[in-house]
Amino acid sequence: MRSSTPDIYEFARLDFDRDRRTGFGETVYGPGKTAGQLAEIFAAFRRKGRPVLATRVSAEQAAALAERLPDACYDPVSRTLASAWRTRRPVSRLDGTTAVLAAGTADLPVAEEAAKTVEFFGGRVERFYDVGIAGLHRLLGVIGKVRKADVVIAAAGMEGALPSVVAGLVSAPVIALPTSVGYGCGAGGVAAVLSMLSSCAEGVTVVNIDNGFGAAVAACRILRNRRA
Repeated sequence: MRSSTPDIYEFARLDFDRDRRTGFGETVYGPGKTAGQLAEIFAAFRRKGRPVLATRVSAEQAAALAERLPDACYDPVSRTLASAWRTRRPVSRLDGTTAVLAAGTADLPVAEEAAKTVEFFGGRVERFYDVGIAGLHRLLGVIGKVRKADVVIAAAGMEGALPSVVAGLVSAPVIALPTSVGYGCGAGGVAAVLSMLSSCAEGVTVVNIDNGFGAAVAACRILRNRRA
């Protein structure tokens, strides 16, 4: 239901000024919202001529939105929903490249959330997937390309060792992205995040479990504020 104030709803107060304050516009968290609420939010951003990204959107939500948002793009792997219309204020380009690494195939949903978010905010992404330390030769086979990146996001579950190994091999900032992948004592990613927080490689930055979006925004902030 609409309030008397434009773009303010009983369920959301949309922040159209966030890009001016932080350099990045508001992103919508999908879980807990109905398809109707998501459609209203996307429509409000469209009226403002601004792009919008929603994360953790389920396949069921996307299916319900297909007719109401025909020009929005849903990616089932990353579970992101992005506006595809031309805007008066397009997302600006970021100088530099982000390398997104995933230890295994099971880490792809979180890694792709990071990759799609960086791309949405105007960054270039190079993907290096299934390069976990269980087969170290796979990482070493691409490390020359990874070294060319300006910032690295390394996603891993299990014991979460990939970011530490990568940080010992590259000069770029490394953002460790723990995933909830793993057997029982992995405790849904707790083992991975504790391992990453305890890394012996200097300067590794760690985000929360499965927080591909947060890792991506951290990478974008580094790219936007880096100096030649």
